[in-house]
Amino acid sequence: MTKGTNTQDYIVRALCLEGKVRVYAVRSTELVNEVQRRHQTWATATAAIGRTLSVGAMMGAMLKGKEKLTIQVRGNGPIGKMMVDANAYGEVRGYVDNPQSDVPRKANGKLDVSGVVGQQGDIYVTKDLGLRDPYQGYSHIVSGEIGEDFTLYFAQSEQTPSAVSVGVLVNPDDTVKASGGFIIQLMPGAGLSNEFITQLEKRLGEIPPVSTMIDQGLSPEQMIEEIFDKQDIQWLGQMPIRFQCHCSEERVRNTLISLGRDEIQAILEDDQKAEVHCHFCNTYYHFNQTDLEQLLAEIDAK
Repeated sequence: MTKGTNTQDYIVRALCLEGKVRVYAVRSTELVNEVQRRHQTWATATAAIGRTLSVGAMMGAMLKGKEKLTIQVRGNGPIGKMMVDANAYGEVRGYVDNPQSDVPRKANGKLDVSGVVGQQGDIYVTKDLGLRDPYQGYSHIVSGEIGEDFTLYFAQSEQTPSAVSVGVLVNPDDTVKASGGFIIQLMPGAGLSNEFITQLEKRLGEIPPVSTMIDQGLSPEQMIEEIFDKQDIQWLGQMPIRFQCHCSEERVRNTLISLGRDEIQAILEDDQKAEVHCHFCNTYYHFNQTDLEQLLAEIDAK
């Protein structure tokens, strides 16, 4: 496989060690920049939602067809709830309850993601797999660092031993300099020894942080090659990722119509207007008195 030479966001998938290990790696700098721009998140909040967006993008790459998922990270820190939606097409979106929340930096000068997320709380993952009932996974937050929390999530909720590493490097003006991550998963029945797992953990402790590797220009492929020998890697393909919200004025109109005639009439009488806000893309849809009267006419015409 040709290494990525551009700076666009994408995910690469690979099998390592004769298919015993599955690996996903992502560069998500532009995705996180787009979310930061739309929500004007402050530095530590940007790092927190950015890490979660990277995880969501990689989990989306684990899906097929029209499958999609929603991640909720509900910690006890000042950022409040974080939400990320992703699907199998590389479309990702996300938001935080309190985008302008922050905490002091750590003693080493790094952003305190754990402090803004909180060290107590829960992670919920809902997957729409096209079945009658969605799959729902759950685990506790163990550190608020996101990578460690999703490592526990995969082990407990999906019974898949995994190593999750995500990072975001934020510029002084709060824009995103580098963002990305990787997920390493042991395949069921791989029979890998404890010695291998110990060596893998040692290697993960030796490589630079993800955000540093992205900032240095490493592609997702090259990040994987920092961990595994080239001859042990079987490349499975790339997929571009991007911010994508599925709201639209037409969808909002249909939602208002679904409220029914009485509810729209009540809005007209009380406020003479309606405003609908999409939390994911931070877009506001405005409906004035004439718009609402047109909705009533559409309902009456049915």
